[in-house]
Amino acid sequence: MSEKNVIMDEQAIRRALTRIAHEIIERNKGVEDCVIIGIKTRGEYIAKRLADRIEQIESVKVPVGEIDITFYRDDLTHKAEDAVLQGAKLPEITGKTVVLVDDVLYTGRTVRAALDALIDQGRPKMIQLAVMVDRGHRELPIRPDFVGKNVPTSKSEIVSVKVSEVDQADEVNIQQQ
Repeated sequence: MSEKNVIMDEQAIRRALTRIAHEIIERNKGVEDCVIIGIKTRGEYIAKRLADRIEQIESVKVPVGEIDITFYRDDLTHKAEDAVLQGAKLPEITGKTVVLVDDVLYTGRTVRAALDALIDQGRPKMIQLAVMVDRGHRELPIRPDFVGKNVPTSKSEIVSVKVSEVDQADEVNIQQQ
C-alpha cells in the first residue's frame, strides 16, 4: 500500500454530520416518525452521532438502532439455513421513516443486504440512505439521499472512514491498493 491521504479530518467529519442532520430534518419536515439505523460496524457510530446532532437541533430524541448484515451478504460462499439476524438492535421500524447509515457507499451491495435485513424486521414507510463518503462505482441501482462527501476514486483506491469509537481517530483517508 502506498501513502494515505487524509481527505476529511475530525472537523470536516463533524461539519458533514451537522449538515446531514439538518438535511434529514428538512427532508422529513421534522423527525417525529424517523428512526436511524447504522450498519455495523462504523455506520452504527455515525448513526448515533447523527441522532445526537438531531437532538441538539430539534430537542427530539430519535430512536437509534444497529444492524449486522453478515448473513444477508451475497458474497458468502454458504449461508446458514434459517439464519437469524445477528447483532440487530432495532427500534420499531414498521410505519416509520428509516434513515439507514453507512460509512462508505461503493458497489451498493452492503446497502442491498441491509435493505433485505430491514424488510425482514418490519415494513417501514420509507427508507432513506445516509453515507459519510460516496465513492462511486455502483454495481446496483442504489443512490444515497444524504452524503457527507463525494469522492471520485479509481477501483484500485481504498477509502477508509475511521471513527474514534473503533479506530481512536476521526478521519477519512484514501490510499492506493
